[in-house]
Amino acid sequence: MAPTTATAAHHHHAANGTPAAGRDHIVIFPFMAKGHMLPLLHFAAALAAHHRDLRVSLLTTPANRAFAAGRLPPSVRLVELPFPSLPPLPAGVESTDALPCPSLYPTFLRATALLRDAFAGFLASLPSPPLALVSDFFLGFTRRAAADAGVRRVVFHGMSCFSMAICKALIVNSAAASVGPAGAPFHVPGMPEHVAITADEVPDAVAKLADPGDPVTRFLIDDVGFSDVLSWGVLVNSVAALDEDYVAPLESFYQPGARAWLVGPLFLAAGDTSELEKEKDPEGCLAWLDERAAQPGSVIYVSFGTQAHITDAQLDEIAHGLVQSGHRFLWVVRSDTWSPPVDVAPNGRIVRRWVPQRSILAHEAVGGFVSHCGWNSVIESLAAGKPVLAWPMIAEQHLNARHVADVVGAGVRIRTKAGGMAAADVVGRAEVEEKVRQLMDADGEAGKKMRARAAWAQRAAKSAVSDGGASRVALRKLVDELQRTYGDIVSEGKM
Repeated sequence: MAPTTATAAHHHHAANGTPAAGRDHIVIFPFMAKGHMLPLLHFAAALAAHHRDLRVSLLTTPANRAFAAGRLPPSVRLVELPFPSLPPLPAGVESTDALPCPSLYPTFLRATALLRDAFAGFLASLPSPPLALVSDFFLGFTRRAAADAGVRRVVFHGMSCFSMAICKALIVNSAAASVGPAGAPFHVPGMPEHVAITADEVPDAVAKLADPGDPVTRFLIDDVGFSDVLSWGVLVNSVAALDEDYVAPLESFYQPGARAWLVGPLFLAAGDTSELEKEKDPEGCLAWLDERAAQPGSVIYVSFGTQAHITDAQLDEIAHGLVQSGHRFLWVVRSDTWSPPVDVAPNGRIVRRWVPQRSILAHEAVGGFVSHCGWNSVIESLAAGKPVLAWPMIAEQHLNARHVADVVGAGVRIRTKAGGMAAADVVGRAEVEEKVRQLMDADGEAGKKMRARAAWAQRAAKSAVSDGGASRVALRKLVDELQRTYGDIVSEGKM
């Protein structure tokens, strides 16, 4: 830190006489998974853009540095913590998408928990406690370390209020899912009347909480546990228009006074970062779409995110279904070994590397999105005004699918079970073809309704991050509230 800023900072004192050098410093600590990092990188950029009086530091590890640096303005300081060694995790594997096999995931989680000492050392090295720590819920150790240093923690889940509140309600009321006939929708306790889900939609991690032998469950209980609900507040990458009915139910699970701050969509809140984040397009996807722009909405974009493993048998069925639908498609496939069982030309294009998803969704040639319904993808699609064919796979994606298709009304669903893709659960090409046609039929009754709802969501998202919009105001209030109460926290020296 430049000495000038340090000296300047020491000139203003809080009302009670404690030095306020940390009053203008926010520390952000994302979990090492692309879907968790991206929104917090955008949050850092939003703070840098709209709160220029703040200093923002973002913590990362050596192998994640380049990914973070390419998406941050130079005013955000990157701090590297060494990634702990924990065999059998290979050296240099520092994010979930780099894991050589899914079975190493529990080891990866345990390795991240070993960052505690390096993190505490970083906090101790600062001249005074920062205004706040914003950290991912997976990094549960950060709450205690921050509390010991007199720093409030704002927790980030990367989920919507809708899905988060349902997960928490089901953890507290695990019996709710077993009431009534199997497969029938049940009302989620504490949620508004219209929120009913089926047992198949209960996220795997929530369903497995009853099984203490499951390694991810053990981690969630031992390392995340109370650190989440004891946080000072919750940062949410969402928009009040989509999610406000679920704010109070969510807040009810936290300590009294903790609030959920809806400041999304974070990639829009960061302002026009197009120069900063010229999304890399190694496959030339945008040029391919440009050639098809004469027929707006004619291309379907297909992507299942960076986490879910999809069997070759399922990829085969998707390929047949897409080709049979007769619609043009741009499909991102993560597997390097699978090859299509059918010729996809001239209507289809399969790509295998990083693609500029937000630019693709915003492209006029694209008419719909076949998505795994990770929350980032859902909110990107809605912000682009594009309806979704929801094909959830893991985590809370089934809840997001219900939210976007049934509650918001901007999509259709493929029926799948929570807990990933068992070999027996392959969705056949006929269903893929039928659902793709349903999504892409812009003139049908269902298609018109979906598009109208997607267009409504797009207006809501853009308005929320504009001057005076709900998300922009929430960000301002979050910073104000932290600054207003900073002196009290620091003088107490505790949370």
